[in-house]
Amino acid sequence: MATPLTDQEKRKQISIRGIVGVENVAELKKSFNRHLHFTLVKDRNIATPRDYYFALAHTVRDHLVGRWIRTQQFYYEADPKRVYYLSLEFYMGRTLQNTMINLGLQNFIENRSSCFLDSMATLGLAAYGYGIRYEYGIFNQKIRDGWQVEEADDWLRHGNPWEKARPEYMLDGSKWVDTQVVLAMPYDTPIPGYMNNTVNTMRLWSARAPNDFNLRDFNVGDYIQAVLDRNLAENISRVLYPNDNFFEGKELRLKQEYFVVAATLQDIIRRFKTTKKGTPGRTSFESFPDKVAIQLNDTHPAMAIPELMRIFVDIEKLDWDTAWDLTRRTFAYTNHTVLPEALERWPVELLETLLPRHLQIIYQINQSHLDRISALFPNNIDKLRKMSLIEEDGCKRVNMAHLCIVGSHAVNGVAEIHSNIIKTEVFRDFSELEPEKFQNKTNGITPRRWLLLCNPGLAELIAEVIGEDYVKDLGQLEKLNDFVDDAAFIRDVSKVKQDNKLKFAQYLENEYRVKINPSSMFDVHVKRIHEYKRQLLNCLHIITMYNRIRKNPTAPFVPRTVIIGGKAAPGYHMAKMIIKLITSVGEVVNNDPVVGNKLKVIFLENYRVSLAEKVIPATDLSEQISTAGTEASGTGNMKFMLNGALTIGTMDGANVEMAEEAGEENLFIFGMRVEDVAELDKKGYDAMSYYKKIPELKEVMDQITSGFFSPKNPELFKDLTNMLFKYDRFKVFADFEAYMKCQEKVSKLYQNPTEWTKMVIKNIAATGKFSSDRTITEYATEVWGVKPTDLKIPPPNEPREAIEETVRALKKM
Repeated sequence: MATPLTDQEKRKQISIRGIVGVENVAELKKSFNRHLHFTLVKDRNIATPRDYYFALAHTVRDHLVGRWIRTQQFYYEADPKRVYYLSLEFYMGRTLQNTMINLGLQNFIENRSSCFLDSMATLGLAAYGYGIRYEYGIFNQKIRDGWQVEEADDWLRHGNPWEKARPEYMLDGSKWVDTQVVLAMPYDTPIPGYMNNTVNTMRLWSARAPNDFNLRDFNVGDYIQAVLDRNLAENISRVLYPNDNFFEGKELRLKQEYFVVAATLQDIIRRFKTTKKGTPGRTSFESFPDKVAIQLNDTHPAMAIPELMRIFVDIEKLDWDTAWDLTRRTFAYTNHTVLPEALERWPVELLETLLPRHLQIIYQINQSHLDRISALFPNNIDKLRKMSLIEEDGCKRVNMAHLCIVGSHAVNGVAEIHSNIIKTEVFRDFSELEPEKFQNKTNGITPRRWLLLCNPGLAELIAEVIGEDYVKDLGQLEKLNDFVDDAAFIRDVSKVKQDNKLKFAQYLENEYRVKINPSSMFDVHVKRIHEYKRQLLNCLHIITMYNRIRKNPTAPFVPRTVIIGGKAAPGYHMAKMIIKLITSVGEVVNNDPVVGNKLKVIFLENYRVSLAEKVIPATDLSEQISTAGTEASGTGNMKFMLNGALTIGTMDGANVEMAEEAGEENLFIFGMRVEDVAELDKKGYDAMSYYKKIPELKEVMDQITSGFFSPKNPELFKDLTNMLFKYDRFKVFADFEAYMKCQEKVSKLYQNPTEWTKMVIKNIAATGKFSSDRTITEYATEVWGVKPTDLKIPPPNEPREAIEETVRALKKM
């Protein structure tokens, strides 16, 4: 009888299945050894773990390539309508395991866009992701003396076995008015669908300088300077700007935005012309919107609208009205934020300097748009001002969100509450003018990465009771409602969670040298550090719990390990101060002998996807506590829910729909609703009134203000406390009392493990709606007008013994 597989081996079992379906074990080992020897030029005596990773990655890619080529051939021959997803924030991360899982044999992008590309391939859509191949990704975060310090993320230093450079498709990426030419070199990465034959492409552009030098400079001996000047062009793809919800009008960022859309549109039109059936000669663009759908992921790729108009009018010689009709029918726009400071508004002066022709086109688009508004609302100057693409207050700026709305046939938010705010507040005038244009597409996550990969124990347990089909149809999780009162299933779900907690507790102890109580509640708050996400509210709760323990050390207390993680944008002072406060509080709490193992505070350094895959399966309580009306959607909340965490949260973002799906009684909902926030804004938010009437809040704030957590510098947190008292737009104090009471409900339920786990099962059963497969199906049918292509094949069904043999063989390598 075969030895039972460990969780690690089960994960590999899933990974190997697709390989076994293609080759036998001996061939697999042979391929692995061939790459180790010939590709990496290593033998087993000197090979490192990274070498083994690369050898396995190349082995897996070998089995991907045939499907990848066949997929592209099929698209060429069938000529379906293609979807192009433009984002400036595709960021390459870990790749191997998701690729192996999807082949039956890890996706490679670290944000919601990755989930979308995964789902597009799984659903068999002819889709392409386009972005920039950043040389340096989002920075690595180090915590030194409690402060965030940024280090460069040189993610390409060891190479990337998954990408394929395509110099044969090198394009003129952009040409500025100062005649600086930048070439765009494409790098392609395969995106495999789950257990089907579809392998789509993500194409990322790298900026390159032309090889020709200024001969005059060369002849006068300035060869070195000519070479150095190449860096100016190549800086465009050097580094990813952090998403900090603050718009900074930096010239380099505008160049990045234009670079990616200029290269992408050339590529799209090249492909359209190549696959266009019909009479030879000049291409007819009449069918362009029937063959091309371009999704603008936020406003960052908005320059695609005037760029496509420039191509149609200046190069292809279409008349303006025809070009505009084609353009609007091609583009759709997804909005991701309602915070006014995050919306892009480019100074006209900068556009005039860099992209004068595009500015002319934007002016012409605006003129036609305002003529229409004028005709509909005569003499209404205020409406013209509010709906113009050009803002005239102070420095003249182009409102990129307005450009996206006017230039697209569909506009969507990413959660019901967010889409409603867009329609009724942020873009109300546009929504009233064209209500049919505005839609909702609630975000989703891919269960391949966020369950099968990161939580194989839970994934297998679910498969045992409802079958494996839920991986491609997450709605089937509702069948788990039949097992809510099943004692054996409750016990098994609880055991999976405890196993995950034990593993993560060991990781924390190794990394942070803090002894963790694995029976304590793992209370987790991981996301970008920002005032609206209210890590400060969580911090005030930690201090309150600390004070309660100190006042009465023998009183009953439900032990907690509070885990907070996230990066602050490098220039965001307040966010960095929030990190320093959390680490300072942790320093005091973790070293107080009175507290013991009742309460620990950990700030997770350098929170990233690979760390999320560890912490999310181990979480008991997920903190989703943004001020109502500020979070567009969130996807972390969905990942925690799917992995068996309960949510404490406000009615904001996707929390609202999570409560609808699971029942509000199965989440810990607290605090102001959107209408309450609006009412408080009208009345005027007075932070001091809460401070005076809530004794525990007063005590906490007095401690921070007096330097209790910063004895060497009592005024260290002055900026934070001033903000909380005088200009806190996100109203931390207003929700403090409700949050404390709700946390007491959490602790009470946690003392009853059976009832807690029943609620967990109800939550997992309600996550079906939050699959990115559902999101992409809605985009496909309601925005893009596309249907899946039929490249599916049944997954290989190899005997368990063969799979186990392969796992054991790999373990010995």
